[in-house]
Amino acid sequence: MLTKVYGSAVFGVEATTITVEVNVDIGIGYHLVGLPDIAIKESNFRIAAALQNNGFRIPGKKLILNMSPADLRKEGSAYDLTLAMGILVATGQLDARHPLEEYIIMGELSLDGTLQPIRGALPIAIKAKEEGFKGFILPKQNAKEAAIVEGLAVFGIDSIKQVIDFFSEGIELEETIVDMKAEFYEHLANPEFDFADVKGQESIKRCMEIAAAGGHNIILIGPPGSGKTMLAKRLPSILPPMSLHESLETTKIHSVAGRTMNKGGIMTSRPFRSPHHTISDVALVGGGTYPQPGEISLAHNGVLFLDELPEFKRGVLEVLRQPLEDRDVTISRAKFTVTYPSSFMLVASMNPSPGGYFNDPDAPVTSSPAEMQRYLSKVSGPLLDRIDIHIEVTPVPFEKLSDTRKGESSIEIRERVTKARQLQTDRFVMFENIHYNAQMGVKQIRKYCALDEASLSLLKTAMERLNLSARAYDRILKVSRTIADLEASEVIDGNHISEAIQYRSLDRDGWFG
Repeated sequence: MLTKVYGSAVFGVEATTITVEVNVDIGIGYHLVGLPDIAIKESNFRIAAALQNNGFRIPGKKLILNMSPADLRKEGSAYDLTLAMGILVATGQLDARHPLEEYIIMGELSLDGTLQPIRGALPIAIKAKEEGFKGFILPKQNAKEAAIVEGLAVFGIDSIKQVIDFFSEGIELEETIVDMKAEFYEHLANPEFDFADVKGQESIKRCMEIAAAGGHNIILIGPPGSGKTMLAKRLPSILPPMSLHESLETTKIHSVAGRTMNKGGIMTSRPFRSPHHTISDVALVGGGTYPQPGEISLAHNGVLFLDELPEFKRGVLEVLRQPLEDRDVTISRAKFTVTYPSSFMLVASMNPSPGGYFNDPDAPVTSSPAEMQRYLSKVSGPLLDRIDIHIEVTPVPFEKLSDTRKGESSIEIRERVTKARQLQTDRFVMFENIHYNAQMGVKQIRKYCALDEASLSLLKTAMERLNLSARAYDRILKVSRTIADLEASEVIDGNHISEAIQYRSLDRDGWFG
């Protein structure tokens, strides 16, 4: 007897439906074909134990199990339940009252028949709906995540016995229902980290607000304990709230990486990723034998924070250059290519010298100008070229630290940022890949960042006197456009240019020259 059951495989952030064909023939043997990996090949031991512990068995017959399309590599243990249900129906141990072909069935089996969570539940559910499946049966831990997809019945189960009873006895499964919009908007107004907790640093807060409003990459330079990490962690709280589309896109990536296991539901807050400086280039951009999303994709629609930037291996930093420009990363293998989105804000921090302090004779640890220059030169010019804002962070004086008054909250700052972003959204509505100022190309800069004679003269004087590099010119114009947007100003004036010039510390003579 031949039986077909349906599962799904995830490649990149998209799913592909897998047909599991189970054929029973005369003889003895268990043959699993269709490019399964080791985890799937070992499934027969888990399936045998799970069936035996629930009153069923794998009969002593010749079983041929084919995972189609046969030329597509399958990986992971999520096909255990799919294979087990196919075996039960094909061997006549289960008389299905509901057509198996109407359901996607996925789940990893424990030896007692209980189910373990799987990866990629959301993209699988999206694909199942697209292809017209009636329902999706999967582990209970993943049900809330899959139920985000409207128009698909999602059934979260605890054990294989529930699935067997559903198909053989007609005992109904409880459908998981999620009000996606209610859940999404419930969490928007409660940031975990708030700028109200930051003492002093008003100029840095202003700088972070500008970076958030224009989507600008930013680097913070300052001694230990000056608040660089504290400020960076609070940046997502002032970014505009994610749209439903952004939330779904972000949740898909985290689902594929297994980051939503046991959490479920839609991601409502922007991700904040802070990899350690010992990270490899593959872990940062994604890849591996069976490609998985890297840190830059997990930071999609959020913030990637690189603390102690010069401590990262140079090769690791260089792989950031292309994703920063293209806002996606493509991983190629001999037989397939996957693309992960990676539109993120880069926030980096660094000490100004190996000792951690500026060239100050009163500092606890001093470094010579040559040592500082050598340390700073670990960060390449092409990478710095993609960072719009450079800001020096100084330690907070005791008077500010001991001040009991609360600062401006993240919610108040976010309101201004959101208004500025809306202006940019309206401005770039005709451009498919440009949504905020940081993404502007040369043509858009010339069109939307036009200067009057006085502003142009000010910029020229500043570049000559401060010895600013040529790469600073476009960056200053982009940032000044954002400053103008925060004031809802149609034109860029001298004040906007003056403030933007302050945010190019590393271009000045005495840093990188």
